[in-house]
Amino acid sequence: MTTSKYLILGGGMVAGYAAKEMAGNGLKPGELTIVSSDTAAPYERPPLSKGFLAGKDNEDSIRINAENFYGEHGIGLKLGCEVAGVDAKRRILGLRSGDELGFEKLVIATGAEVRTLHIPGADLEGIHYLRSMEDSKRIRAHAANAWRAVVVGGGFIGMETASVLAQKGIGTTLVLRDDRIFKNLFTPAMSRFFEGYYLERGVEIVRQAEVSEARGKGVLSSVALGNHGVRDCDLMVAGIGVRPATDVLMDSGIDLGDGVVVNEYLETSVPGIYAAGDVAHYEDQLFGKCRRVEHWDNAVSQGAHCARSLMGERAPFVHVPYFFSDVFDLSYEFWGDRANADDVVERGDVRTNSFSVWWLREKQVVAAFTMNRPDEEREAAPRWIAAKTKVSVDRLRKSEEVSQAA
Repeated sequence: MTTSKYLILGGGMVAGYAAKEMAGNGLKPGELTIVSSDTAAPYERPPLSKGFLAGKDNEDSIRINAENFYGEHGIGLKLGCEVAGVDAKRRILGLRSGDELGFEKLVIATGAEVRTLHIPGADLEGIHYLRSMEDSKRIRAHAANAWRAVVVGGGFIGMETASVLAQKGIGTTLVLRDDRIFKNLFTPAMSRFFEGYYLERGVEIVRQAEVSEARGKGVLSSVALGNHGVRDCDLMVAGIGVRPATDVLMDSGIDLGDGVVVNEYLETSVPGIYAAGDVAHYEDQLFGKCRRVEHWDNAVSQGAHCARSLMGERAPFVHVPYFFSDVFDLSYEFWGDRANADDVVERGDVRTNSFSVWWLREKQVVAAFTMNRPDEEREAAPRWIAAKTKVSVDRLRKSEEVSQAA
């Protein structure tokens, strides 16, 4: 049995950015091993539903580190490696091959698994889910000859995928479970703007609907949307959420809940074992609540934080939740947590493609959305949230410069 000083379970963005951080902070050859079920070295995930899916990015351009990075730094990269389980007490990772890997310190970065449809016809050819590079490749290849697509899900994956397919000239229907797009993030006015933007670009939106059946003889030809009728299609992408990938951690001795439970240091119930990224259920120091975040920035930030922790730093993880998205020719960003906000302020015109939205609680900025706004607004948003800044609501709404509100 081989033993590594540091081991990362999972070969996604946490691993890629942790390896980069450690290599820049004195990592010695042979100290780090990354174990991944993926067959590709760590790569960026956001392009999978944006530039890579559209064909604008290639495999080389979305790699987190150059292909030769791992070898040059003496980092073991075990790809296509299926893990059977973890024994936290004995510090052993068991592989399905029967081999075992020992470790002194471990970062669990198993990520999340897509939720799948459980409907008649769910196994038809032409139904896709988007999580990995291979998934994106399959959708891209299928889209090259598709004529009609149905995208299920009104979150950022569904919105991004629908925009890419529509821009390829494919007739696209976006199916929402809720009564408006991205309801758990957008205000009603924001939803109206984005729905109008999609409709103007040929995307049909079906609200308060679910796919009840997929039809076809071996190959998808249509989907039934309950009382919303049937849509002909030869391509369907279901973006209906994910769940934390914790199956290999059952009976490991590590506390699990909605993911892997970690403290403010991202450390699990077992000292020296950490978790980061989509799988980590962590204590948010800014908002005083536990959360699990499934976005790029969280994986990047927590991966780097765990890297520093492995190498001796002891500091709590303090970070403003953040994500961004690109749809059609629009790019937007969001910071913070809008839950429990008691006031909302809009700047700009929400009927156009240039506006920002600010969520407040007792005049303290707790979340912000910006799209095509001055840099000072983008810069103020995370700064104010981190500092728990209180602002003048009237000045925030009316002042030409956002800085005048603080």
